[in-house]
Amino acid sequence: MRFTDRVALVTGAGSGIGRATALRLAAEGAKLALVDRNEEGLAETVALLPAGTEAWQRAMDVSDEAVVAACVADVVAHFGRLDVLCNNAGITGGPTSYAIATEQDGEIWQQVMAVNLYGPMYFTKYAARQMQKQNGGAIVNTASVAGIRSGAGGNAYSASKAGLINFTMTSACDLGQWNIRVNAVCPGLIETGMTKPVFDYARANAKEHKLGSRCELRRYGRPEEVAAAIAFLASDDASYITGQALPVDGGNTASLNMPGMKV
Repeated sequence: MRFTDRVALVTGAGSGIGRATALRLAAEGAKLALVDRNEEGLAETVALLPAGTEAWQRAMDVSDEAVVAACVADVVAHFGRLDVLCNNAGITGGPTSYAIATEQDGEIWQQVMAVNLYGPMYFTKYAARQMQKQNGGAIVNTASVAGIRSGAGGNAYSASKAGLINFTMTSACDLGQWNIRVNAVCPGLIETGMTKPVFDYARANAKEHKLGSRCELRRYGRPEEVAAAIAFLASDDASYITGQALPVDGGNTASLNMPGMKV
């Protein structure tokens, strides 16, 4: 019960890692503010929460600064405080985002950056103001192994996650004097709504056994495994950790990971 009497705001809570994070934090006693653009997904997450969990929810666009500012203000007005922010909302940019560098679409880049990088920046901006008043708080950003090395996402997605990792470090330096810790998790291949096309393709073509085969644990991950890392970084168990990007990837980034390189 590491989050008893603490308030956690989770974006992207309507599915995948965001939903798993909400469930994990609720299981450890947190009061929740849940955000997602998918109102139906939010309702499903709330229905899965442990009985007695106090939960506030809002369907919204995380890339709209005015909407984000109002959201944070309303969460604080409702709960009286804000202790944890989990920036999980993200998009890939769709199939065309995987085009090579000479075929990039600027509009898709703007959409991806708006959600994956500007969204966490806006939420950090307004949530940290409340945390400053409390002289403490924890922010955990969901980045990606795609932000560490190539091959795990399209150009726009990878650049947005690399930017988020760097923003994690710079904002940690800005906010440490108020005892506000900022860290990131970098998931590898996890089965979520966002990665559904990859899993659907593999299963339809009898290639499911290859999913995750290039990481050291030889399997893909589950949202609950990422949520466990997020809960750790958001808790007092990580009280002396800030400005870090933790891969949760089955060892994917621990090697060059070249096909046929290892026996």
